Amino acid sequence: MSHFTIWSRRAVLGAVVVATAGLAAGVAAAEKIKVAAIYTLPVEQQWISRIHKALNAAAEGGAIEYVYSENVANTDYERVMREYAEAGQQLIVGEVFGLERAARSVAADYPETAFLMGSSFGPVAPNFSVFDNWIHEPSYLTGMIAGAMTESNTIGMVGGYAIPEVNRLMHAFMDGARDVNPDVKFLVNFIDSWYDPPKAKEAAFAMMDAGADIMYAERFGVADAAVERGVKAIGNVIDTSLDYPDTILASALWHMEPTINRAIEAVAQGTFEAADYGQYSFMQYGGGSLIADPELVPAEVLEKVAEKEREILDGMFRVNVNDASPVSN
Repeated sequence: MSHFTIWSRRAVLGAVVVATAGLAAGVAAAEKIKVAAIYTLPVEQQWISRIHKALNAAAEGGAIEYVYSENVANTDYERVMREYAEAGQQLIVGEVFGLERAARSVAADYPETAFLMGSSFGPVAPNFSVFDNWIHEPSYLTGMIAGAMTESNTIGMVGGYAIPEVNRLMHAFMDGARDVNPDVKFLVNFIDSWYDPPKAKEAAFAMMDAGADIMYAERFGVADAAVERGVKAIGNVIDTSLDYPDTILASALWHMEPTINRAIEAVAQGTFEAADYGQYSFMQYGGGSLIADPELVPAEVLEKVAEKEREILDGMFRVNVNDASPVSN
């Protein structure tokens, strides 16, 4: 029996509700933790949305008081961090990929404040913890689906920036595709933007013109192009299947709740310390999952993917982590 979701959101949503309810019960006796988040993009952006969703769930469950700032420019980020720390926020969450040194300098000035930041680097004592969306495992599984279903043996991949957080997911996807189809080739392009749907769409069209019949939609805009051309797509981080019916074969989903809940509990118990929370995005912790459409993906493909997922969860298969920039081949 597969652990991944076959076009049913009940299992995913149920797990989140249970986890959040447990968290609320665990900290109910104490005052609500004051949590602030700082985002460089709108909360609708897929990566940001997963953090925002987890924090909203914790707030709705009664565990925290949650405030946030979105669309914060890198030049303003340090100032906003300091303002939240001065205001008495107990946990500050964000992403500091473009301003690592500045963010760590702020954290050092407020040792009593807990910081949990998306980062390419490690934690620093006593209070600067890091996380990332380590969903390379479900990304590998989506690659298996794409590799089994491409008819042209050409898959297009449009990414934002060629940074480790993106590269490792794309490489895992490519490895999964090669697992079932050694003849598959990839067209890879980065648009050098986290949010530019028109540019991503044009890049996708160019790949389709070159023969790609399945698209890896790391950025918004790619699935729109797939719909217009009648090709299939693989989703990333969030489930967009309802927005693109009959198009999204499968998606590798990120669930930030396991990470957020552990950080909140640590703050509530007075045990928060500098740590790498990245592991809580792994499938075994419920931080990553696969969702697939059985109307589009053949049963025999889903069964093969389910077998590989069981190997991952049982510790019998480890998806390779490759942070190098992927290239067309």
